[in-house]
Amino acid sequence: MNATSTALLTIDLQNDFLHPEGAYGRAGQGADSILALPDRIAPLKQALTKAGGTYISAQFTLVPGRDGNPLIAAHLKKLRPFLTKGDFAPNSFGHSLVDQLAPADFTVEKVAYSAFYQTRLEYILRAMKIDTLIIGGIVTNGGVASTVRDAHLRDIHTILLSDGCAAFKDDVHEATLTSLGSITKVMTCAEATAMIGAAT
Repeated sequence: MNATSTALLTIDLQNDFLHPEGAYGRAGQGADSILALPDRIAPLKQALTKAGGTYISAQFTLVPGRDGNPLIAAHLKKLRPFLTKGDFAPNSFGHSLVDQLAPADFTVEKVAYSAFYQTRLEYILRAMKIDTLIIGGIVTNGGVASTVRDAHLRDIHTILLSDGCAAFKDDVHEATLTSLGSITKVMTCAEATAMIGAAT
């Protein structure tokens, strides 16, 4: 593995999802498995960037409308009725990457599940000559899975962090890891960190 052509990509590890004062925290939505992710991923981020690799944070974004209220897709509004003005707004506290992982080398605003959909991610990867993505974040069956599949379609090698991503239900997380196993390598954060160490 060549660290300089490898990037760690985290999906949606933002204050509005994880912080107690964020949108999901205020609504009592969350899971311990999700809250544990930043501290587990942080040593991997440190090892990769020290070895010359890149860290990219893909962050869910609700674009504010003219009146400041967010433009929310109908299915999301039904699923998460508590989302309101200011949540996931660009440059806000809630939109920001969690402190344990900040700062990222690049931040990609995304408006749907996949970090590739209508974003500048692919441009960054090509410009930085990155051919391998180590992927973690939330949720395993949503943004993470969509991003892994989209990377596969673009012939980008991926490594999925089995304990570096999570879902609201453990059985859904495990089933998604199994289903993605045919298109991505799966390893733990510790294994990925050791792999980087062995390559430097």
